[in-house]
Amino acid sequence: MTKTTALLAGATGLIGNHLLEMLLASPTHDKVIALTRRPLERSHDKLSNLVADFDQLEEAVRSSGIQVDEGYCALGTTIKKAGSKEAFRKVDFDYETAFARAAQAAGATKFALVSAVGASARSSIFYSRVKGETERAVREMGFASCHIFQPGVLLGDRGESRPGEQLAVALTPLLNLGLQGPMKKYRGIEAKTVAEAMVAALATDRPSAIHQYKAMIKATA
Repeated sequence: MTKTTALLAGATGLIGNHLLEMLLASPTHDKVIALTRRPLERSHDKLSNLVADFDQLEEAVRSSGIQVDEGYCALGTTIKKAGSKEAFRKVDFDYETAFARAAQAAGATKFALVSAVGASARSSIFYSRVKGETERAVREMGFASCHIFQPGVLLGDRGESRPGEQLAVALTPLLNLGLQGPMKKYRGIEAKTVAEAMVAALATDRPSAIHQYKAMIKATA
């Protein structure tokens, strides 16, 4: 059986933490390289931790000499946490597209990106526009297989306090019932489900696609 090497960014986040555990447990992956800003407090015989300055992300990956088969990008922040629109864009556009280029240069032919429902490069909403611009930039890189995931409210233990999101999470079961038909894509979804759908998508030779709530649930059913 051919073994796969995965490159992961965002391993300490809500979705990324699930991705890391799933990839380490996967019998088809013999190596998982986690690109982080600080050393991981995690060890495993399959795990390699590449610590880098994300402002020099591409150079860090290039100089490491790593070779990979696929890339998983679970980076992301909020405007409030970043502190400004410019700082938000630096993470959600600059770092994410730099990571995609770095993964491709290291040999990745498959790529999975966490975006957000409503993402559109033409959106009048800054957050959604940046997400859409990132999606477009990554798609245009020409990966043989590029899968973009657009979850709504993410459910799971973040290990940090986000009061606005905590309220949304608490209301999610009720809100989900009211979101039917075309509005289903806005339903809240478990971060673990998103991670499972990402791994499932790259495990096959499926063509590039955008995955929303219904597709992610179906992929993990």
